[in-house]
Amino acid sequence: MLNATAGPADLGGLKTPALVLLLEQGSTAPNVPGLDKAVAESVRRVIASRDFRGTRDEVVSLLGNDGGVERVMLVGMGKVTDRRASLRRAATIAARRAHAAGVGRVAVYGGALNADEVENVTLGAITGAWELKDYQLAPPEEDRRAPLTEATIVGVEANAVRDGVRCGLALGEGHTLARRLAMLPGNVCTPDYLADTARDIGKRHGMSVTVLGRAEMEKEKMGSFLSVAQGTPQDPKLITLEYKKGGNKPVLALVGKGLCFDSGGISIKPAQGMEWMKFDMCGAAGVLGAMDAIARLQLPVNVVGLVGSTTNMPSGTAVKPGDVVTASNGKSIEIINTDAEGRLVLADVLVYAKKFSPAVVIDAATLTGAVVIGLGHAATGVMGNDDKVVQEVIDAGKRASEPGWALPLWDEYKPLIKSDIADVKNSGGRAAGTITAALFLKEFVDGFQWVHLDIAGTAYSESDLGTVPAGPTGVPVGTFVEFVRGRVG
Repeated sequence: MLNATAGPADLGGLKTPALVLLLEQGSTAPNVPGLDKAVAESVRRVIASRDFRGTRDEVVSLLGNDGGVERVMLVGMGKVTDRRASLRRAATIAARRAHAAGVGRVAVYGGALNADEVENVTLGAITGAWELKDYQLAPPEEDRRAPLTEATIVGVEANAVRDGVRCGLALGEGHTLARRLAMLPGNVCTPDYLADTARDIGKRHGMSVTVLGRAEMEKEKMGSFLSVAQGTPQDPKLITLEYKKGGNKPVLALVGKGLCFDSGGISIKPAQGMEWMKFDMCGAAGVLGAMDAIARLQLPVNVVGLVGSTTNMPSGTAVKPGDVVTASNGKSIEIINTDAEGRLVLADVLVYAKKFSPAVVIDAATLTGAVVIGLGHAATGVMGNDDKVVQEVIDAGKRASEPGWALPLWDEYKPLIKSDIADVKNSGGRAAGTITAALFLKEFVDGFQWVHLDIAGTAYSESDLGTVPAGPTGVPVGTFVEFVRGRVG
């Protein structure tokens, strides 16, 4: 992962392969303290000539001086309405360009930044520099370029930089962990792998970790979760991490769907694009990344992270459409579609979460294709049993640059999941599919405030988004962490 450090407020004598200037649309040439006069004049001219206008994601590179600032990269922030988000995006764009160019190190100047803004610049740089190359041969030596490994935040008062950099690095570690887990192939990132990752997090940060396997879940009568795991020889895992630094403060619980691969089961998915279903564990990756970041931030809170992990495979032992299973709270479920499996896993995990007497439970899952139809890839679907907490989660997502949009859980939709043979059925059909999936989950919520995040459209992308390449985005790590940070006071 890229390392970020605090640099000098005055750039006199600065030596760097690249200086990045983050500039708003329509801004004049910045007065960068101590910047070489010749370099500053080049910047002034390119802005005055309108060859650089500062539109969002616009990048112009200029040559600097040998032995000092060797090149300057002007990166546009567009018309800024949310400065934190704009700085983060621009820093991400800059880091991707610098990483591709092989400069190795950059210095980043964004003007007078407070600690929150420095945090976002730091996280943006980490996001832009990340890639997974574990399974690729190194290119020929003459084609190799130095990866971006260091970013120095310059031109800001020292204490603000240090605090912002520290928090940005903590968040960056969480995002990087989540994106790495999600990007790993399904034959590597198995339920066992997620359990081992949780144990490693627990060991590093002093968290207690509990892992239930198939036998333990049978004792807990988790028939809903186990029905999904019927078709795979891999041992399913219910993973719990407990971070207890909040004294007598209420417990907050984060829950993640961890389908390490989802074939659809007997209701098998089309072959085209099925490889993307390795990302069906992004909710679990988000929980593990968030727990790591929360511990690195040393937040004075009590948080429980829960992950339900298995694979959904067709086989002679797999659950079938029409089967009836019973969850650990005693409710019976008619299986209409075996590809509606994430909610079956989460049902028993939500029941299990009650053991920790949580004040709030937030679950995240790549749950429905319907949310992509409704909201595209720009926003996460947000639903819950308390409107104030739903808004609190949406606000946390906004601070994290992970937009969310509330959807209703009105009783008028409940008949869609009414079963003729069981207490409830696991699919209400195409109409209001995201809402009925959340209403199904609500059947297993008892005694706590609850919010559900449907991240099917935001946790990963099948195309390059400019800020990140095709693959995992890091959602919902930021939303989880910002919600918990908001509860610190």
